[in-house]
Amino acid sequence: MSDQNVRNAGFTSAGITGGSLASKMMSQEARAMGGGVPSRGPTSTLQEMGARGSTHSTGFTSSGISGGSKASTMMSQEARSHGGATPRGSTTSTVQSISMGGKGGRR
Repeated sequence: MSDQNVRNAGFTSAGITGGSLASKMMSQEARAMGGGVPSRGPTSTLQEMGARGSTHSTGFTSSGISGGSKASTMMSQEARSHGGATPRGSTTSTVQSISMGGKGGRR
């Protein structure tokens, strides 16, 4: 279900769907970054996963982050760089939320 949630949010193998949550995220992120979308940010991470259909295999599942996965490594790195917690709006929290059907991922 998590890969389908990512596609429903507008991150597809054909690119970001116009008018979707994905396009809104990309626009907001580009404005915040001065015109570009960073390669390790939420938008690019989700687009890569949506294009490959690899959300679940990287550890972002509909029941949470899998231990020992790429997702758990990302979460640990973000938590360390933010004093022990993964902040709201971070790459890990955004990808996990959409993988679980939040933020417009479920239809």
